[in-house]
Amino acid sequence: MGGWPQGGRDPVGSRVSAMRTPCRALPALLLCLLVLAGCARLPPRPLLPTETTIPAGGDAPLDQRLLPLTAAHPGESGFRLVPDGTFAFALRAGLVRNARRSLDLQYYIWHSDVTGRLLAREVLAAADRGVHVRILLDDLDARSRDFWLAAADAHPNIQVRVFNPFAARSGPLRKIGEALTAYSRINHRMHNKNLIADNRVAISGGRNIGDEYFSASEEMNFTDLDLAVAGPVVSDLSRTFDRYWNSEAVWPIATLLPDRGKPEDLVALRDGLERRARDPESQRWLATLPGNPAVAAFVAGEMPLQWTERWQVLADDPLKARLGDARHTRSDVLRGLSQAMRESHARVVLISPYFVPGEEGARSLVDLAVSGRKVAVLTNSLAANDVAAVYAGYAKYRTRLLQAGVQAYELKPDPGSGGNISVAGSSGASLHSKAVLIDDDETFVGSFNLDPRSVSLNCEQGVLVTDPALAGELQAYFEQKSAPAHSWHVDLDEHGDTRWTDDKGSTTSTPASFGRRLRAAIARMLPIESQL
Repeated sequence: MGGWPQGGRDPVGSRVSAMRTPCRALPALLLCLLVLAGCARLPPRPLLPTETTIPAGGDAPLDQRLLPLTAAHPGESGFRLVPDGTFAFALRAGLVRNARRSLDLQYYIWHSDVTGRLLAREVLAAADRGVHVRILLDDLDARSRDFWLAAADAHPNIQVRVFNPFAARSGPLRKIGEALTAYSRINHRMHNKNLIADNRVAISGGRNIGDEYFSASEEMNFTDLDLAVAGPVVSDLSRTFDRYWNSEAVWPIATLLPDRGKPEDLVALRDGLERRARDPESQRWLATLPGNPAVAAFVAGEMPLQWTERWQVLADDPLKARLGDARHTRSDVLRGLSQAMRESHARVVLISPYFVPGEEGARSLVDLAVSGRKVAVLTNSLAANDVAAVYAGYAKYRTRLLQAGVQAYELKPDPGSGGNISVAGSSGASLHSKAVLIDDDETFVGSFNLDPRSVSLNCEQGVLVTDPALAGELQAYFEQKSAPAHSWHVDLDEHGDTRWTDDKGSTTSTPASFGRRLRAAIARMLPIESQL
């Protein structure tokens, strides 16, 4: 059930009796069980009518507050960088509360934690007042949220669909079996993140829905970035959403779960969300919403936006995995970014939590640096990276990049508050921001990691904006995160050894525990780079 409240007691799982099997037969039996478990097949996908976003109007609160701004900037769109986790949560909740026509939500992950439940509660309340809600989630995470997704889909104003679904809806054995028998299909995921309110305002970027993305986790939080946008760019994002929503890679949750989504399930979901909203930790977050002056100013159209007529929404084809092109040319996002970087004049700054450039990417960055352009990279240190294998993939190319003059910075696992005001979370952080700064005027923010998985396996998205003021905001963000108090500057010492330097000194030993260094060393020997 994925931890989502259901109004009643958790069902008791069925018990499986132990089987007496000779030890030598166990591997074969286990393999047979896994293959049989993976034989589940998707039901036929129904023929669905093409649906598009409800057009923007003029009488809803968001219309009335933002129309004067768009009228004052004809042909331009407004952008604001959103680095603060608490504000990112409050802004999403504020937009959902002010929506009157439509809400389109597209996410890779939607956790069943405090902020995830509270935003689900806000979405349900919006549907109750007549807002048409479309929720599109990647099924890698959604599979564990079947109860609440099917229950929400039972609401007459909510539609729920999932990307590239698993046929097996429950049980770890069935999931493993499907992974063994259908890996080439389910290995492709949708990584996009969007919230679009009334086709008038949107939030697009790197954040999923969950405590660690909003500075609410008591263990580890992500340093992340979004763009809050208004103007014609919102229609571009809506068209991208529609393209995914109508794709044959997307399935209605009701088709996958025909026995779920009954009216009583919706009642149970509603009751459970209301009960959990009364918990002390939920009340702390709810208290941030009504009086959040930044959110009030944004919704009222009073928060400064950077307006420009130069932007581009970059989004991969939802059927990207089926394209016959070479793996490194499948991505529309990569093509757009690569062109912008090739056309740069002075510098390229890359911010990516998972940075595995591969041979092609490393060669491109070396060429940029050798040509005299400043190239800098901010990524996670091994101590901050949640996937040691990814760090191993990056380390494979690091020396070559440093020798060419590329500047490298690795974020520490605990950079302090970093500008976030956490209501209940820890100060620890891992980089999750995905952004690029080109020269002094181009800014990219999106879901695209600079790694093989984002290039050829996952569907990705981002917005490329040309505006010096917005680029200045991203430059300030980079300078803060790469400062010695928050990151190690990585270079080569006089002997050619990798050196990490911060405000406390220098070391040639990778700053991480022995266990992490061992895992990274083992991963570096495995042929898994294409999956990173």
